[in-house]
Amino acid sequence: MIKMQITLLDTLTFGSTDLKGFNDLGNVTSYETTSSDLTQERITNAEVVVTNKVLITKEHMQKTPSLKLICVAATGMNNVDLEAAKELNIEVKNVAGYSTDSVIQHTFSMLFYLLGHSRYYDEVVKDGTYSRSPIFTDVSQPFFEVKGKKWGIIGLGEIGRGVANIAKAFGAEVFYYSTSGVNRTEDFQRTNLDELLKTCDIISIHAPLNDKTNNLLDYEQLLTCKDGATVLNLGRGGIINEEAIAKIIDEKNIFFGLDVLTKEPMRENHPLLSVKNRDSLYITPHIAWTSVEARDKLIASVIENIKSSF
Repeated sequence: MIKMQITLLDTLTFGSTDLKGFNDLGNVTSYETTSSDLTQERITNAEVVVTNKVLITKEHMQKTPSLKLICVAATGMNNVDLEAAKELNIEVKNVAGYSTDSVIQHTFSMLFYLLGHSRYYDEVVKDGTYSRSPIFTDVSQPFFEVKGKKWGIIGLGEIGRGVANIAKAFGAEVFYYSTSGVNRTEDFQRTNLDELLKTCDIISIHAPLNDKTNNLLDYEQLLTCKDGATVLNLGRGGIINEEAIAKIIDEKNIFFGLDVLTKEPMRENHPLLSVKNRDSLYITPHIAWTSVEARDKLIASVIENIKSSF
């Protein structure tokens, strides 16, 4: 295999994942982060560019005649101008399925944190309240079992199906709404979005962001959710209107778990940071995909993508 000029644009997103495998493929230049004003300078003379979130435009490609392959270290490829790449005969490869198990696991992690009032009970013990209790237990924050509850899944792709199977194993009755209208299965009950929102105790989102899902759940839709419902978004920010969440969470008994936001990192003045019912909201910084195993699979797959192209 010919040694290539390889540029990695945002390695900080991979954490401590071993990247030495790229060195076997060519001459590697890596950057922890790359701002838009530095992208062109850094990819000049590169034959292979590896990007997670850094935007690669048509202009970038036109000004980099050496470029042969763009490897997106993710599933979504919306940060690359795919039409321009095709026009300029530049191959673009992504990685699918590497984080499925990680996202499924984090879905349940978020659910149990909210369902079991984990923040409250952890603090009750650590602040000494439990030590002063006249009884051995604390039932002040009731929690419920998943068994017998209705679980609605928005987006029944590979991750959605994985969540559905585990929810079923817990004894939940699983329903789904296909955002594309394509996914069909006899394993679970298909329903429309309105019915899913009105009847399900737990709702988890595992859909991509597109014209059909953008702002899919706004204030009016969330208002129809059951009292005490838990809504989890592990799809993409923008599927739920975050301002609507900030409003309704202080008006209604409803819980939200969010791993994705419309703008990431979260802006400092985000309305979700000012909600009163903070125990009803659990936000993680887009980490569902980041298990050690998932990141190892991701990098191994990117390396294979490069090998198969040359």
